[in-house]
Amino acid sequence: MPTRTDVAIVGAGPAGLLLAHLLQREGIGVVVLEAKSREYLETSPHRIRAGVMEWGTREILVQAGLGEGLLQNGYEHQGIYLAHAGELHRIDFPSLAEGWRIWVYGQQYQVRDMIARFLEEGGEILFEHEVVGLADLTTAPKVRYRTPEGQEGELEAMFVVGADGSHSRARSFVPGLLLKQTTYPFAWLGILAETAPAAEELIYASHERGFALFSMRSPNLARNYLQVSPEENPDDWPEERIWEELNLRLGGVARVEPGPLLEKSLTPHRAFVAEPMQYGRFFLVGDAAHVVPPTGAKGMNLAVADAVALFQALWAFYKKGEEEGLRRYTQTCLDHVWQGEFFSYWMTHLLHAQPDPFQEGLRRAHLAQVLSSEALKRFLAENYTGRRTTGRWVRSLA
Repeated sequence: MPTRTDVAIVGAGPAGLLLAHLLQREGIGVVVLEAKSREYLETSPHRIRAGVMEWGTREILVQAGLGEGLLQNGYEHQGIYLAHAGELHRIDFPSLAEGWRIWVYGQQYQVRDMIARFLEEGGEILFEHEVVGLADLTTAPKVRYRTPEGQEGELEAMFVVGADGSHSRARSFVPGLLLKQTTYPFAWLGILAETAPAAEELIYASHERGFALFSMRSPNLARNYLQVSPEENPDDWPEERIWEELNLRLGGVARVEPGPLLEKSLTPHRAFVAEPMQYGRFFLVGDAAHVVPPTGAKGMNLAVADAVALFQALWAFYKKGEEEGLRRYTQTCLDHVWQGEFFSYWMTHLLHAQPDPFQEGLRRAHLAQVLSSEALKRFLAENYTGRRTTGRWVRSLA
């Protein structure tokens, strides 16, 4: 068992794994501690997440040497559709966002690829090692953990990174942390089904009965969502009801054919930003530091931006002896984090039916403005593709 490393990372999600890979590639020692098993991370149906990558995220992963799987098995999308009042409106990304597009590749698949590559290159991931405490975070950080056999150990590090997701335990070790948060009066009932997607690109459907999203994982695997109440019971939605409601909310512009359901879940909408994202020699990345509602497809993309920002700061410390990047890490990240939060808020309120009649009237007027305004379409395209979030970090890795 390792007893000391340069950087200890708590959590083997997209942010932690990307950071670990980038550091190892530069000869900086790193150990990843993960509470779950490798099998759970790679195959559990409960970890089937969104698969929309900003173009910047795609480029970062490719430049980092982590793009083989996504290039072979992912899909380029050059736009999305907005379905409203029986019409299908296409937002063409390249023409509106100076050539930027998006890439669709399941997050679970990307995590699987990153684990394999990191281990192949000699990286160390301690699976099923639960972190039970952190100590001396301002001087000589220590990570205390419990092994699968119940034994306790300690890992010393120069720096510690909390990348353990939205329910982060590591986050509690930042003194004075302020969790700026909100909840939305919406949830998504999501399904993964063996059937052809409704279209070759994502459809965001605005309907008086509620929002619906139609996305793909492959030509024969569809990921679809329905706006429901956060108190909804998924058991009240048998397959027949789900397929009927999905087609109803499409408004006749397309159709989804029923297929075997592989997974069904309920996702309440919430958002938070943790400030600051650091304390002493301890840093937060990804969902441990911020969560967005899924409407804007920003979660994994913001996590990737965090990881690259922290890598650049650590690289400057180890290679040049500079500490300014580490000191400014929180402010550096909050630039893209709050932009992602704002866009997610904007998309959520633009597309979800509001329970209040006045607010619903305002929402419909807002949507009509977007569909008729070139400037608002450009705003949507630039934010969705990541020119305003991950764009700057592509250049920093090139």
